Amino acid sequence: MDDSATPGGPSAGRGKNHHVDDRESSRAQRAWWDGEARDYYLEHGAFLGDEQLVWGPEGWTEEELRIFGDRRALAGRDVLEFGAGAGQGARWMAAQGARVVASDISLGMLQVGREIDERAGRSLPMVQADAGVLPFADDTFDIAFSAYGAVPFIADTASLMRELARVLRPGGRLAFSTTHPFRWAFPDVPDKSGLVAQYDYFDTTPYVERSGDLVTYVEHHRTFGGRIREMVAAGLTVEDVVEPTWPDHNKSDWGGWSPTRGKVIPGTAIYLATKP
Repeated sequence: MDDSATPGGPSAGRGKNHHVDDRESSRAQRAWWDGEARDYYLEHGAFLGDEQLVWGPEGWTEEELRIFGDRRALAGRDVLEFGAGAGQGARWMAAQGARVVASDISLGMLQVGREIDERAGRSLPMVQADAGVLPFADDTFDIAFSAYGAVPFIADTASLMRELARVLRPGGRLAFSTTHPFRWAFPDVPDKSGLVAQYDYFDTTPYVERSGDLVTYVEHHRTFGGRIREMVAAGLTVEDVVEPTWPDHNKSDWGGWSPTRGKVIPGTAIYLATKP
């Protein structure tokens, strides 16, 4: 799960950036998360747990939200966690009896996941892969899901939706959480100054960090309608979009996500779709 780890967050420096293609995005994300993997786990590991599916910085888990319904129905299902990071959500799925594969573009994140497994004496199947070019056959999985992985970091998310639809079996389900699109209009700070819209919601120019000419970090934005249209164009039937509220028991900030903002504007959107 990403924490908008950029200085100032994805609203900083808007208007000065240029188009970034999938190749540049993939290279930047792989390098960024390889470098951040251990620090990310040290900072957020306790919040995420080692085998829990946490849908966003609000802290809601799958056990609480039941995006997939009765968890007993997950037993025996073939499941892909794409953009899995260290595979925490995949481990939760495996604990429900699902057959799970965790994939991520970052070898560093997967190595952290392997260390988690070694400490627990288990082994989660892991694959290093760009979610936009998955190394799996058509109609392989009953479920594909991600909690803040891959989606905001891929330039051509229309192609990503087609790729996810390809690996799902007929009747298979896709669920992913990402930054709520409305937040793109607001500065990415946790206090009250983050409640005043300052940016163009309709501007889908990505947030880009560079070192000289080298792209080092990217986040991509889609409007609500744009995201839905990409899913529909991929042949998916959108079933629901969940906008979790900020729970009273969560008093901590996560980057620009905070109780102050979470009580007023949505921070996370969870999209749920089915392949007919």
